[in-house]
Amino acid sequence: MKKVLAILALLLGLAGSAQAARLKDIADVEGVRGNQLLGYGLVVGLNGTGDGRMTDFTPKSISNMLEKMGIRVDPIAVRVKNVAAVMVTAELPPFARPGSKIDITLSSLGDAKSLQGGMLLFTPLKGADGNTYAVAQGPVDLGGFSVEQGGDSAQKNHPTVGTLPQGALVERSIPFDLFQSKKVRIVLRKPDFTTMTRVVTALNTRIGKPAAVAIDSAAVEIPLDARGQFDPVALVASLEQVEVEQDVGARVIVNERTGTIIMGEKVSISRVALAHGNLNITIRQENDVSQPNALAAGQTAAVTNTDVSVGEDIKALQLVGGEVTLGDVVQALNSLGATPRDLIAIFTALKAAGALNAELVVM
Repeated sequence: MKKVLAILALLLGLAGSAQAARLKDIADVEGVRGNQLLGYGLVVGLNGTGDGRMTDFTPKSISNMLEKMGIRVDPIAVRVKNVAAVMVTAELPPFARPGSKIDITLSSLGDAKSLQGGMLLFTPLKGADGNTYAVAQGPVDLGGFSVEQGGDSAQKNHPTVGTLPQGALVERSIPFDLFQSKKVRIVLRKPDFTTMTRVVTALNTRIGKPAAVAIDSAAVEIPLDARGQFDPVALVASLEQVEVEQDVGARVIVNERTGTIIMGEKVSISRVALAHGNLNITIRQENDVSQPNALAAGQTAAVTNTDVSVGEDIKALQLVGGEVTLGDVVQALNSLGATPRDLIAIFTALKAAGALNAELVVM
């Protein structure tokens, strides 16, 4: 537990110095997005680990497949254990062209025990509009195994979910002209008015004129001038490299099941008296004035002195002064060896009392 609190205090210290991030790391160009694909297929060649008799749709699928090949078989007569019905999922990346290959994931739909050693048969992958955009086929890469012999069994990873790296071939691209409107719109992944203001300033500095205009807290629009229309791809590539300091709201995220606590740098605690179990904390913050000696160089400046102490007696906690940062409390509890669950209980109580100046997210 001490190690967890030490890491937490270190993260709070590192968060004190905000760093700029590239625009491409916090925003996306509107329209540049992937599309989900879905298909239903059969995995054959399994070593007796396929779907059993309780799965009705697998024999029907086998019968339909054979009928397309000129062989008529009654589904009731199909009794095989080396075939498994699977759902195949993939994401068609933006600007994918016919002939490109994409990764796919397949998951058992019936009661198959393992897809180890199987081969996925020709499977069309369709989009939300019902059109086929890719086809998948190939050997299943399981990344694990499941064996059973003489009443003993061993299993590694999840044997009923597999992948096919580069296992699908793109047959159709999604038509989309990114620069048809003669403007580029960039959308923040986490909308924020302060961050958007900084983005607009940084973009206009890079462009050299006030061209970027904020639409709202999420989107900024840049028109394509004569130079941008000539090479819009180079313009977008240049704008993606612009560095922006992202403004993050004060937030505390706690997970009571795992004892995980994540805090932002702007989290602070107002004046409050708090006691938790046999732990009590005294936090004092005093404002003083630092004045140089007579005839000495220097300037008079305001100085804030913060004193944090933690004890394990039964006295009530006393807090004097203004606001203190959450880092001061964490360091005090860290020195005592309080557990993350103690911190979670304290933060929850602080939020209920209105003393935690941050959003509390309980997972």
